[in-house]
Amino acid sequence: MSRPEETKDPAVDTTAEWYRSFAVELASRGLPSSEVERTAASTRAEAEAAGVPPGDLYGPAVLYAREVASALRDYQADAPTPAPHSSLPHATADLSTTDLTTASAKTLPATPVVLRLTDVSARRGRRTVLSGVNLTIHRGEVVAVVGANGAGKSTLLQLCAGLLRASGGSIERTPNFGYAPQLDSLAPLLTVDEHLRLFGAARGIRQGRSISTGRRLLTRLGWTARGDQPAGTLSGGTQQKLNVALAQLDAPDLLLLDEPYQGLDALAYEDLWALISAWRTSGAGVLLVTHLLRDVDLVDRVVELPAPQEDASRTVLRMPRRVQRKESA
Repeated sequence: MSRPEETKDPAVDTTAEWYRSFAVELASRGLPSSEVERTAASTRAEAEAAGVPPGDLYGPAVLYAREVASALRDYQADAPTPAPHSSLPHATADLSTTDLTTASAKTLPATPVVLRLTDVSARRGRRTVLSGVNLTIHRGEVVAVVGANGAGKSTLLQLCAGLLRASGGSIERTPNFGYAPQLDSLAPLLTVDEHLRLFGAARGIRQGRSISTGRRLLTRLGWTARGDQPAGTLSGGTQQKLNVALAQLDAPDLLLLDEPYQGLDALAYEDLWALISAWRTSGAGVLLVTHLLRDVDLVDRVVELPAPQEDASRTVLRMPRRVQRKESA
C-alpha cells in the first residue's frame, strides 16, 4: 500500500524564498558573511515573534535588504556608540530654548536618522505650547515623551506627522512613517476592512495585502477582527488596536504613537510592547507619548516636556532609571 503523498504549504516555500533573497542581496551589497547571518537571523526572529510573514512585515526582500545594507554602511561610517539592542546608533537629545525662525516639515533621505527636530516651537492662539525643542531619533530607537497635561505632547506628535505647522524651527523626517493618534480618529461608519483598504490604498498597498497584514497585526494585539464590523461599534480599546495596526500597515521607518495603550487591558498592553520591540529590532524608530511610569523601563530614552507654567527647564533621561536635569540659564 503506497503512502499518501505529502502536500507542501506554499506559504512555507514563499517565506523561505524571501529569506534566501534577503541574504543574497545583503551579500551582494558587500556585507561580510557573519553580518549577513546575524542580520538574517534577527530579521527572521522578529517576523516569527510578530506572527507576520516577512514579506508583509518588511516588504519585498531585495528592497528591504538594500535599505538595511545602506543603513548599516552609513552607521559604520559615521555613527556614534551603537545601541545595546541593535546594530543601529543611539540618538541624543538636547532640549533648550532659543530664538526660532518659521519652518515646516521636510523629508529626510535614506539614513539612520528618521526624525530630527531643530529649535521647534508651536503656538496655539497666543499661548506658546512648545519652545526650543531639539530631538533626533535614529532607526532602532524607542523614545517616550512625557509631561503634564497641556505640556504639548500630542502637539509634538502632530507636528512630526505634518498635521500642524511649527511656528518656528525645522522638522525633518523620513517620508515613510505611520501615525496612531488618540481615540476618536476613526470613521465610525466605515468597517474594519474598509479602514484597512482605505489606508492601504493611500500607501500603494494592494487590497488583499492590506487586509491580511492588518488582521495579522490585530491578532498580535489580541483581537481576531471581524472585517464587516463598523468602527463606531468597537470598544475604545479595540479602536486603539485598529489605530496602531493602521499606523504599521506598510512597515514604516518611523512610528508616531500618541498614548497607544489607551483602553487596552493588561494582556493587550503586553502584546503592544511585544510589537514595539519587534519594530525596534527590525530597524524602525518609535516616538510615543505616555504617562505610564512603567513604560520608562521599556524605552531607550525619555524626554520630559515642561509643565505649562514653566519657562524652559527640561528633563532628559538618556537611559531608563537615570535622570539628568538640564536647567535654563
